[in-house]
Amino acid sequence: MEQRSRSFYVLASFFGLYVLFLYGPTITIGILSFQGPGGGLTFPMRGVSLHWYDELFQQQAVGDIWGAWRRSVVLGLMVMATTVVVSVMGGLAFRKRFRGSGVLFYLIITSLTIPSILISLGVGLIFSQSGLDVHWSTSAFGAQLTWTLPFGLLIMFAVFNRFDKSYEEAARDQGASNWQTLRHVVLPIIAPSLIGVALFGFTLSYDEFARTLLTAGSYNTLPLEIFGMTTNVTSPVLYALGTLTTVFSLAVIGICLGFVLMAQRRRARAGSDAGKGLV
Repeated sequence: MEQRSRSFYVLASFFGLYVLFLYGPTITIGILSFQGPGGGLTFPMRGVSLHWYDELFQQQAVGDIWGAWRRSVVLGLMVMATTVVVSVMGGLAFRKRFRGSGVLFYLIITSLTIPSILISLGVGLIFSQSGLDVHWSTSAFGAQLTWTLPFGLLIMFAVFNRFDKSYEEAARDQGASNWQTLRHVVLPIIAPSLIGVALFGFTLSYDEFARTLLTAGSYNTLPLEIFGMTTNVTSPVLYALGTLTTVFSLAVIGICLGFVLMAQRRRARAGSDAGKGLV
């Protein structure tokens, strides 16, 4: 019993150090963002105030913070929607083996192993050599899909591999068409997984730097804007921006988790009502 208790404390201490290492930098930036007007980028803090958050919403001498944020959000929503739709279609297609399915699968996964900066360079060259504008809504959109689609497809492959086909068979026995079966049976059942894929797509796009670096064109996304600010902004306003973007990301995750819980409760309630109807 004593040995077990000692092991528990060792593991708990190790996990605590891991969490501190993981979130320590973010917490430090959050604390330093509340520096007083005379504060700098390091400790010790010189007063406590919201001065740098107020500065963040004033006209900035360098860059376009809020324009970059809007572009990142719009691009993230575009990537999210495309990732969800293509992942569901791919998951449905791979439920049955077809000629070349194995090769296609490995081609999809290979994009995860290629260095991101090479993807960015390649996509940028293709657009520029083809006479197309290198822009955040076109070339950066395509480059980011090479990052989000493999994750979405892997999730959908796992979901459909354990999907009970008897639900679909029951719907067809009741006269439902393929589209009605997909809409009213399959999609509601896999809804929590779809929300997870959407969250993956948005968050991976929102903070993607390397695959956007050479494909965004003349207009920066938020990660590119923050990187540019690190070279010429020497005040805690940078920390205030980092703290707000972190809070925004956590809020998006919280909203998605809320939708997942709602979908699970709705499915459980539907199952309970169906069970009562059979009694």
